[in-house]
Amino acid sequence: MKILFSLLALLSFSAQAAIIKADGSSTVFPITEAVAEEFQAFKKGQVQVTVGISGTGGGFKKFCRGETDIQDASRPITKSEMETCKGANVKYYELPVAYDAIAIVVNPKNSWLTSVSVDDLKKMWEPSAQGKVTKWNQINAKWPSEEFKLYGAGADSGTFDYFTEAVTGKSKASRGDYTASEDDNTLVLGVANDKNALGFLPLSYYEENKSKLKLISVVGGPKSPKKSAGVLPSKKTVEDGSYYPLSRPIFIYVNAESYKKPEVKEMVEFYMKNAITLVEQVNYIALPSSAYETNLKHLEKNKVGTVFKGEAEVGLTIKEILKKEQSL
Repeated sequence: MKILFSLLALLSFSAQAAIIKADGSSTVFPITEAVAEEFQAFKKGQVQVTVGISGTGGGFKKFCRGETDIQDASRPITKSEMETCKGANVKYYELPVAYDAIAIVVNPKNSWLTSVSVDDLKKMWEPSAQGKVTKWNQINAKWPSEEFKLYGAGADSGTFDYFTEAVTGKSKASRGDYTASEDDNTLVLGVANDKNALGFLPLSYYEENKSKLKLISVVGGPKSPKKSAGVLPSKKTVEDGSYYPLSRPIFIYVNAESYKKPEVKEMVEFYMKNAITLVEQVNYIALPSSAYETNLKHLEKNKVGTVFKGEAEVGLTIKEILKKEQSL
């Protein structure tokens, strides 16, 4: 009888818990999930936080309809998404939470590839390559005459948007004959099980699967002359801007109306105050403490909107991001 009473009491307590809904980027998911777990433990069951993975684009569709409180985003909001939010009278706070790199990975059995240029990646991924560029030696004559298999983020992913902008020169401009998924773990498995695979995914997912994947250095871009040695993504090369152009900031967007709710306000503030620790724990690169302090000031002063004006900006350094955010 005591067990039944305790169970009923627990169910009653859970039913009264406030619910916070987050969704969006699979890249940002591990950070928001870590924050959600810590915050729920801190609140001792008084708040329930759900964290979905619809991809950045898929998440913004829900966010701009007012269906979620927090939007995880691996790129800034676009002009069309801004218009959709405006049409639904959804105002938002833009809060950078970490820095990430898009890692280029191959199967560990790949013996011929240790570095790749941005130009080579473009040859592989540009729309005109579909059905035509299918073998390694079409990219580099020294590579095998074997068909490569490509793995990458799906069209609703902010990682896909950023990668195509950085590599092919236009967001979403990509060949379509590759294995696409919004779930980065699916991409890890695909590359890990295919000798001729090459894929792109967030660096944190590589860090969690080092034994299954081989990390490739990147050559090229305005800040990395073509004749220079390839640069591997790391905390140092992301912070100093030398891993170019595949370093990027990642964000959460907070619905301004939702932020008026005590539980959402408390969680977002908890996020900003604990991010510098939790970001590192899940293998991302934390921003300087001043960035999180700036975020808190924007929340306090009700500074809604975006500093990016709906336009993609490839290869911004951490310092450049902080300067932009401080101008909001």
